[in-house]
Amino acid sequence: MKFVEEFRNEELAKSLVKKLQEFTDVNVNIMEVCGTHTMSIFRYGIRSILPKNINLISGPGCPVCVTPQSYMDVAIELASRKDVIITTFGDMMRVPGKKGSLLKKKAEGADVRIVYSPMDSITIAQNNPSKKVIFLSVGFETTTPMTALTAMEAKKKNVGNLLFLTAHKIVPPAMEALVQDKELKLDGFLLPGHVSAIIGTKPYEFLSEKHGIPAVVTGFEPTDILQGINTLITMIHKKEHKITNEYKRIVRADGNAVAMQYLDQVFDVVDSRWRGIGLIPGSGYIFNKNFEEFDALKHFKIEYEEYDGSPGCRCGEILKGKITPLQCPLFKKACTPENPIGSCMVSSEGTCAAFYRYHSV
Repeated sequence: MKFVEEFRNEELAKSLVKKLQEFTDVNVNIMEVCGTHTMSIFRYGIRSILPKNINLISGPGCPVCVTPQSYMDVAIELASRKDVIITTFGDMMRVPGKKGSLLKKKAEGADVRIVYSPMDSITIAQNNPSKKVIFLSVGFETTTPMTALTAMEAKKKNVGNLLFLTAHKIVPPAMEALVQDKELKLDGFLLPGHVSAIIGTKPYEFLSEKHGIPAVVTGFEPTDILQGINTLITMIHKKEHKITNEYKRIVRADGNAVAMQYLDQVFDVVDSRWRGIGLIPGSGYIFNKNFEEFDALKHFKIEYEEYDGSPGCRCGEILKGKITPLQCPLFKKACTPENPIGSCMVSSEGTCAAFYRYHSV
């Protein structure tokens, strides 16, 4: 299959691993800030074949994981209302709140429906005019344009009973917060391919220009990731501080202009709270004044204080790259995919889920 099989070439992968053996004279910490990268790195066993001096750190690359627990509690509260239908992607169903999950709420009789696109919520709203349909709108820049387009379409069709509970995040400001945390001692970043396809490479230039940290945009196949690591290690070794794009078949420097136009038309940029990191300036989206009628919080006049986590869960520290799941006392004991205590174990892009599925020790 074009753009897949050629990036899983065994001989090429071996040659890239061999090339990395040339750089064993210094220890380096590389963070990937994409949950799909985290899963791919584990799935293809990349951690196990790297030289011991190259330390891969999984960062806050999962939008479900970085959403504060308080968001889920509001969603569960709204699901309890008789006049509400909740629509959501499937990975939100088992994310734990203080009083259970949406899956539990659905079992108790709440009208919670899994959709494959936010656009499905328009049809559901049109078919249920006496109900308020609330889409749980969580994601990075990859999925936020689709929320914007759905709101634009709902406005065009005058669908007045569709609302959104938003928790959209912007990735580069979170990376700024990570760089400023001196405990992490990061030497470079593997940049997210999906997010970069929307925003391009320019928003990351502050890493090299302001902080002297190199970064590489890369894809998700084995040779993509190994080539990205090679490029990054070479830059670190040569003390070259720049942003390099190794995913040119998908990512352009200026990103996707149409998608960015949707974001600008519908949303305002605001400060936003990330689980494990805290409040990050300019890292979230809310509906602007032209689309605020779609904001579920404003519609129901809900104000809440954001908070994180369950007792004993160290998901926040894991998201920040300060510990691995193996250092959490709940991991594989009280916390499993069947009984998740934290969001990092729930999402298919979560670090705990990756460790649980692929880590053999």
